[in-house]
Amino acid sequence: MESDALFTLGEPAGAPGAPAGSGGVDGFTAARADSPLPVRMRPAGIDELVGQEHLLAPGAPLRQLVEGATPMSVILWGPPGSGKTTIAHLVARATDRRFVAMSALTAGVKDVRAVIETARRQRRSGGPPTVLFIDEVHRFSKTQQDSLLAAVEDRTVTLLAATTENPYFSVISPLLSRCVLLTLQALDDDAVRGLLRRAVADERGLGGTLTLAEEAEDHLVRLAGGDVRKALTALEAAAATATALGAGRIDLAVAEQAVDVAAVRYDRDGDAHYDVTSAFIKSMRGSDVDAALHWLARMLVAGEDARFIARRMVIFASEDVGMADPTALTVATAAAHAVEYVGLPEAQLNLAQAVIHLATAPKSNSATTAIGAAVADVRAGRGGSVPRGLRDAHYSGARGLGHGTGYRYPHDDHRGVVTQQYAPDDLVGTDYYRPSGHGAERAVATRLPVLRRIVRGLPAPATRAGAGAPTGGPAGGTEQASGASEGGGDVTEGGQ
Repeated sequence: MESDALFTLGEPAGAPGAPAGSGGVDGFTAARADSPLPVRMRPAGIDELVGQEHLLAPGAPLRQLVEGATPMSVILWGPPGSGKTTIAHLVARATDRRFVAMSALTAGVKDVRAVIETARRQRRSGGPPTVLFIDEVHRFSKTQQDSLLAAVEDRTVTLLAATTENPYFSVISPLLSRCVLLTLQALDDDAVRGLLRRAVADERGLGGTLTLAEEAEDHLVRLAGGDVRKALTALEAAAATATALGAGRIDLAVAEQAVDVAAVRYDRDGDAHYDVTSAFIKSMRGSDVDAALHWLARMLVAGEDARFIARRMVIFASEDVGMADPTALTVATAAAHAVEYVGLPEAQLNLAQAVIHLATAPKSNSATTAIGAAVADVRAGRGGSVPRGLRDAHYSGARGLGHGTGYRYPHDDHRGVVTQQYAPDDLVGTDYYRPSGHGAERAVATRLPVLRRIVRGLPAPATRAGAGAPTGGPAGGTEQASGASEGGGDVTEGGQ
């Protein structure tokens, strides 16, 4: 069974108390000379663990867990290749505790209960405490997770569970409350780069028999996307290709050939990053959905942070689509949530759907220009005090200061809108929002002049000769203006 970290779980050894189908008993298989490079390069101790500095400080929960200082049950949550199972391996090696590993992919309630019963017998007879490691714990059903509760509660076993899914959704609350949740982060580029260099030089890895060109190293780092197992697997494939070709150096061409993915000319810290991002945004703005999808693919293949892409799309939804399609912001925000919840590679589907929606949506930058103009006025000192009728009148003495005096409650009017000054004196009559005639904003553009006229107490425009429509007076009367509905004078169709 392939684990989530730098090595594989051990095969059943037939030891006493071994849970059938657990995929591993009393620890893990030892690394051999022919083991995969990620297996051979697994950390020998906690000080070799890279990328989780926020959990490795002296006295931190992760260090206590590995060193056996405190028998706490822990759930490790993090993306693939961040070291969850590696930490379990360190726990298995670091102390004299009995260690049992199983995978939620193959183990059932019967297997879990067998481990717990063995642990209980050993505890009663004065034997060592048991650490139960469960990989992919989110795949356990509610019943399977329930079977762990009592044993975790009384520390018959110390649970160490690993998951790539958000435990607040995938782990039952009673089990979550009995464990310390440690969140592991995807390794950054520097951490992956350092581990690649260690693997090239270390006797457990390539032992210095090959060198790694800088461009090839950059390519492997990009491909990894924070997953060190993926980086080391690609390095091993590249090393095998270089050896077969009789080369002593892994260059970019060899790395590309080995992993069958071309290096995308895309520097996340350089001009290409900004150029591709700019092209992506401008393609969506220009409603070229096909070009937008290309630039999205270019960023994803190059290893761009999917969260960065999602953030740009959330901004775009308001900046360039805005009120022309108010659902665009919901779609973009949902895609951003999917990136956090699902992760790559599957989240590229969510991103693609959102890109298609944003690129094909009607466009309006009215929200952008409106807030820009409002901010400019504020920075220029325009404004003034809050009108007395709008001031907070809830606290004692506020009425005596005149707060709330004259305020008119819009819901008391059959139209849902009344004549009233909402803006400070300096800005009465200022128009910031100028709706376009695109998409859903067309209806807003029709309704807005009526709203402004009523709120500001302006007369309705004169009707054309012979139209026979009433002109209407100041708001507070019964204006039936253009854009209002025919049923009761409401400002919008169906009321507001």
